[in-house]
Amino acid sequence: MSEFTTGGSDFLLDGRPVRLLSGALHYFRVHEAQWGHRLAMLRAMGLNCVETYVPWNLHEPHPGDFRDVEALGRFLDAAREAGLWAIVRPGPYICAEWENGGLPHWLKGRARTSDEVYLAQVERWFGRLLPQVVERQIDRGGPVLMVQVENEYGSYGSDAGYLRWLAELLRGEGVSVPLCTSDGAEDHMLTGGSVPGVLATVNFGSDAGTAFEVLRRYRPDGPLMCMEFWCGWFDHWGGEHVVRDAGDAAATLREILECGASVNLYMAHGGTNFAGWAGANRGGGALHDGVLEPDVTSYDYDAPIDEYGRPTEKFWRFREVLAEYGPVAELPPAPGVLGSGGEVSPTGWASLAAVLEARGGPPFEGPVPPGFEELDVDRGLVRYEVTVPGPRQPYPLTVRGLRDLAVVYVDGERAGVLTEDEVRLKEPVAGHARVELWVESLGRVNYGPRSGEGKGITGGLLHERQFLHGVRARGLRLDALDSLEGVDFGGVPGDGSPGLYRGSVSVRGAGDAVLELPGWTRGFVWVNGFNLGRYWSVGPQRSLYVPGPVLREGGNEVWVLELEGAPVGGPPLRLSAPGAVGGNPGASS
Repeated sequence: MSEFTTGGSDFLLDGRPVRLLSGALHYFRVHEAQWGHRLAMLRAMGLNCVETYVPWNLHEPHPGDFRDVEALGRFLDAAREAGLWAIVRPGPYICAEWENGGLPHWLKGRARTSDEVYLAQVERWFGRLLPQVVERQIDRGGPVLMVQVENEYGSYGSDAGYLRWLAELLRGEGVSVPLCTSDGAEDHMLTGGSVPGVLATVNFGSDAGTAFEVLRRYRPDGPLMCMEFWCGWFDHWGGEHVVRDAGDAAATLREILECGASVNLYMAHGGTNFAGWAGANRGGGALHDGVLEPDVTSYDYDAPIDEYGRPTEKFWRFREVLAEYGPVAELPPAPGVLGSGGEVSPTGWASLAAVLEARGGPPFEGPVPPGFEELDVDRGLVRYEVTVPGPRQPYPLTVRGLRDLAVVYVDGERAGVLTEDEVRLKEPVAGHARVELWVESLGRVNYGPRSGEGKGITGGLLHERQFLHGVRARGLRLDALDSLEGVDFGGVPGDGSPGLYRGSVSVRGAGDAVLELPGWTRGFVWVNGFNLGRYWSVGPQRSLYVPGPVLREGGNEVWVLELEGAPVGGPPLRLSAPGAVGGNPGASS
């Protein structure tokens, strides 16, 4: 069995110096049937290692309810079969532009601190997860040669006892390979996020020499490594599609390697935020405490291997650099693409109220609006209902503490769409009136001081200055629609009403495809029961990636949950083969 250590200024494998040429590839953002291809693409770029996070909330949606934790083990086995080493970053917090940074919505206690209530939950989770890692360590014949303690903790907190506790927990659960931390190359981040006796690494997108100089002030010895070389970036709904010049990124990669350092490309292949798992950020500059910026479904990241698994110009430029430092494998056969698809014309429809009745959670009634967490909704929406008593004059209706977006109806008629920036209806409401607010979570914050904040209506409903009490609410979890059992469909309305639309499309030559949604406003799409993720007409993403393994020859079921308004008499959805390589095929130009 091999031994991997961090002696002197080098990584050592059985006593021989090695350089880690790693790439981030998250198993949970790639269809499992495509893992082998994507891992082979890493080898073809010249990498010898793969890195992945582990999202706690994906695998434990309810306390003690563990779901397919073995997926991590299968991915690590696939990495070994592909001839790659592996770095595992299990969190418990991961950021990753993922819902709530990977932390479950149901967590109790003060997350990411030494709070005993929180630590007990982490201990239970790691006790279930870590056997997947421990039995696949390099000293047991597996690919895992390093495990990270927490993630960028110096960007969040200063609880050194918490980090030491995590490191001890990892060791106690059997992790014998080197541990590491990763933080920004700044004084407060390295002092807050590093652990004595644990390898410290840094994250950056440029100016490698300066970043490593800062690291050396804190760690004069030990290997140099950039754990996250940000070679691209992610997109926000309503923002611009982000692109980084391939030549500029390749030059920084060369600089990192010329410093004698190891590197992990973030991302080597980004993949997709299927099933509404995309997180959100807070704008407002360095403090990350401003307006909500939800992340798009695509996690293409302008990575060297695009969302469809294809090499980009950045891939070829990186390959040239990496070829100077190790062997480069041949490209694997390209993924199959759709032979022929076509239009998806909806043939059935169910109102949002009917869907909620059939697939929603238990009804709630109380004096104030419950949060999503109280209704056990991680991803999805909640219908709030309240009565404005009467008779009374028209007064402003205000939603306090709204997160994130509400479509409002007064006596069954749509009255407006509210956001965190605009929480008051334009037209006043007179009583007696029945008010409905359909609130959707656009993704929990995954980074910064406002991570872990609740969703829904968090501050109450006001009519003039008076709180409206007697609130009725019911949640619809997104995963409840992986089955349509109990949903009664009728004819398609002619006015584009929101609701669940159902249709089909015939496919020949099943393979990777793109689904275009012209005229649709905001919602989610399922193909053969597989949730492709959120679409939203605000852009920049204009279409959804459909993995080839999801499709089948002949007929394919398509469901669209439209939350604001479907096109009336306009073009239907269209399934077609992806276009040319060039970054994110779903982004607007």
